[in-house]
Amino acid sequence: MYLGLPSTLYALLTTLLWPPQPQNSPITFHLRHIHATTQSNQVLFTDVQSPQAIHALGHDSYNLRIPSTKQLTIPHTSATSFQSARRRSRVYGESIALDWSEDQVEGPDVGDKEVLMTLAKMTANAYFEVGDKDWYDLPGRWNQSFPFGWNPEDDGFRGHIFASEDNSIVIVSVKGTSAPWIAGGGGPTMKKDKLNDNLLFSCCCARVGPTWSPVCDCHVNGYRCEQTCVENALQEESLFYPIGINLYNNVTYMYPDANIWVIGHSLGGSLASLIGLTFGAPVVAFEAPGEAMAAKRLHLPSPPSLQHITHVYHTADPIAMGTCNGVSSWCAIGGYAMESRCHLGEVIRYDTVDVLKWGVAIQTHPIKVVLEQILSLDWQGDGKAVPEAKKAVEVEGEDGLCVDCFSWEFGNFKNSTKKRWRW
Repeated sequence: MYLGLPSTLYALLTTLLWPPQPQNSPITFHLRHIHATTQSNQVLFTDVQSPQAIHALGHDSYNLRIPSTKQLTIPHTSATSFQSARRRSRVYGESIALDWSEDQVEGPDVGDKEVLMTLAKMTANAYFEVGDKDWYDLPGRWNQSFPFGWNPEDDGFRGHIFASEDNSIVIVSVKGTSAPWIAGGGGPTMKKDKLNDNLLFSCCCARVGPTWSPVCDCHVNGYRCEQTCVENALQEESLFYPIGINLYNNVTYMYPDANIWVIGHSLGGSLASLIGLTFGAPVVAFEAPGEAMAAKRLHLPSPPSLQHITHVYHTADPIAMGTCNGVSSWCAIGGYAMESRCHLGEVIRYDTVDVLKWGVAIQTHPIKVVLEQILSLDWQGDGKAVPEAKKAVEVEGEDGLCVDCFSWEFGNFKNSTKKRWRW
């Protein structure tokens, strides 16, 4: 301590020796592109040019501000090593120890309610055309998109792309399942959405019961499933995961120096997580089905830390909680085999059952419910506070272990060895 110094000089020395820490300032984003895929699985982009161009289309808003960000330490390895490890695991069953390093990047402050609400609105708008009654007008001057990806030939993976003013941060939103009884209404993507749901989140090709027509021929008998067959079924280029990988690579080509975030709801949230796991990108996923089983089947190497992936969901949503299963469930009645429950990364879970006294119901799954009836509330006595983020395995598993499809056996059945997915 400096004794006997004038207060002004003491304050100056204190400032020089211990300068104040810089405060995170809001980042302004613009909607730059809208992406979609055609029936031939070609990734398409349409550009959103300028405030003047948007105004000419009859839309006034342009800017979108994210209140604050935080530093994330993200493990990463080379793309070549990552894909080589995937291939050796899938083809030869060999596990390779990768050389993970760490990068500090700006990530969304998931402890800030306004950040979650803004990201949720960005995610929600991927479902709708501009002017739809469910379209959310975002705060500030934000350029609303014009319709893209709703033509009959644009029947697959789609969403929006935002960029900060200096192109240092890009946000990719991924649309979730479009189904009249889940979220987002209908639309041309509904058939492929359902196929991806039934491949990614079912135990064995959507073989829920004897009357079901499976989406791949991997069921053996009873609760036995060919493991290699299921894994190969997820490698098809027409499925959303490889399309998402191509999209991410395209975005990195357009913005080579940008830090990319990926967000989504429902199926879109799970796909965002798988993309974030592949590339080490910050992820915020809302009400997503458990994607850990799909990551295992895709043989995606897991880094030492998954803190860059955050799941936000509530306890009354049976899809995110992994309880919308069985032949009598509403998911099964609609033809969806949503049988997974284990998530990757960290979880922010809102206890709507105990706190709000909600009943578990599929009607609580849509992003509109999350925005207007959950995120808008004060959960911890602070206007910006949200439930604490915890590791998914601590929330969803016992003794750090979460188990999917417990009653099923997976293997090649050349011997009687029983194998289960565990994380």
